[in-house]
Amino acid sequence: MTTSRARRIALETLGWLLLVAGGFALILPGPGLLGVFAGLAILSQQYEWAERRVRPIEVMALKSAAQSVQTWPRILASVAGALAIAAVGVFWGVSPDAPEAWPIDDKWWLIGGWGTGATLIASSLMALATIVYSFRRFRGVEDPEGEAVRVSTPEDD
Repeated sequence: MTTSRARRIALETLGWLLLVAGGFALILPGPGLLGVFAGLAILSQQYEWAERRVRPIEVMALKSAAQSVQTWPRILASVAGALAIAAVGVFWGVSPDAPEAWPIDDKWWLIGGWGTGATLIASSLMALATIVYSFRRFRGVEDPEGEAVRVSTPEDD
């Protein structure tokens, strides 16, 4: 097997894994949209259908990032939400005993322990990094949505 073929198989496998994991993380703890976007970005190198879907997702993500830092209440709410997710991750990892009111068997209390807690903490860190990026890139820009579209479009010089 040639190196280029092995590389292609590895990238396609990674792309599909990220796409599927991102899909699951949309309903489970984890950075779902980030996983879906990363999977599509990798698969777009091989598949035209994926390439057609990457651009609209990128534009929507950048527009959302730009809008999220235009007011202090939005920024503070985003930071508070990210910190709350981290706190839940730590709580989940520590896994205290199930409360008395827990209606089912204790083995179903906070399933996953530190594995699940770590994904929540990682999601929180990614959210905080995204907030910092968005703040530095889009805060105070006169037309943040236009800037987001411009940023995601390679300029022809």
